[in-house]
Amino acid sequence: MHRIQELAAGLLERIEQGRTLTEALATIQRNHELSPAERGALQDIAYGSLRRLGQLRFVLRQLVPRPLPAADIERLLLVALYQLLHTRAADYAVVDQAVNAAARLAGGKFKGLVNGVLRNALRQREDLLAAAQRDNEARYNHPRWWLQRLRAAYPAQWADILDESNRHPPMTLRVNARHGDAAGYVGELAAQGMAARELDSHAVLLEVPCSVRELPGFADGRVSVQDWGAQQAARWLDVQPGMRVLDACAAPGGKSGHLLELADIKLTALDVDAGRLLRVEENLARLGLAANVVAADAAQPAKWWGGQPFDRILADVPCSASGVVRRHPDIKWLRRPTDFAALGQQQGALSDALWPLLAAGGKMLYATCSIMPEENRLQVDAFLTRHPDAQLLQDEQLLPTPEHDGFYYALLAKRP
Repeated sequence: MHRIQELAAGLLERIEQGRTLTEALATIQRNHELSPAERGALQDIAYGSLRRLGQLRFVLRQLVPRPLPAADIERLLLVALYQLLHTRAADYAVVDQAVNAAARLAGGKFKGLVNGVLRNALRQREDLLAAAQRDNEARYNHPRWWLQRLRAAYPAQWADILDESNRHPPMTLRVNARHGDAAGYVGELAAQGMAARELDSHAVLLEVPCSVRELPGFADGRVSVQDWGAQQAARWLDVQPGMRVLDACAAPGGKSGHLLELADIKLTALDVDAGRLLRVEENLARLGLAANVVAADAAQPAKWWGGQPFDRILADVPCSASGVVRRHPDIKWLRRPTDFAALGQQQGALSDALWPLLAAGGKMLYATCSIMPEENRLQVDAFLTRHPDAQLLQDEQLLPTPEHDGFYYALLAKRP
């Protein structure tokens, strides 16, 4: 397991270069032959280090006031500090592995420094953690600019939002409405010794996350894994049998599958990424459902739309993903304050391009997995100004809770 620290430090480097954690993990696993235990350890350390990165950077600067000339040693120390401060790994093993790794990096010049820093961290552990609690970026493990934006948007809730965003996410299931309901499925789980509770008629929250292989009926399409907040999209859209429905940014297919479970509709599942559409097809095949799956840019309907209006459109637009940070802790370190202007342009352009495809009297659901107002209600207000034939029926900002992630929904109707 000695190489796991180096691989985890390499993951941090890829994040600094702008790669997502999902991409970086896939690259590492392609290039290195890892056992299942090593893959699990690497994933745990990578996710944990990114969740606690603000605190880890603060602690490192208390121990080494100036950044080291060798960035790979800095990243190695961050990973080792995470293990010492937040895991049950044996202290001596963590230090020994880090020292051995340092001997192979930067010509071995920092081997003694790594040993000294980590031993000091152990001796000063309580004082270092107490000091970190007094620094907001370290306390909340989000960039300072992110804290400032949330504080301005949610003066009474910002701290709770950040704390929730740092926790491990819940594992929520969607019971296929064509095959059962939440009450019945909770009973099935209980019979297998798995504790769970109903969130609504078809949503189930597991007390302890598990592999999908352990879920009764998963392979047969009786149940899917989907956050409860994400499950609200299909319900908001209110599809009825026979309707023509467009899921404009469909991958990986959770919302498409849910829509088809709720009614016999004519669904077009569209996504610009042909590779990700394979996931949509796999999900629909598992559910025993079918849709017209199309690889195309939703913002350029002239290239794919046949001219027949849709009764319902799900516009799950590109966004900062600030509402799902606990599932993707790299997001908070990858995002920049300047990203929102470009995202806003994309959101507005996509909404404007889709609106003419909606039939008079039809409904379009504007959806994001963001908690930032400039991507949500402010975008919808601007859209309503540009489109006098649009009416806002209702909207809601879901903030992260123990039961669901952060999402925004705005249901728009086209006046006849």
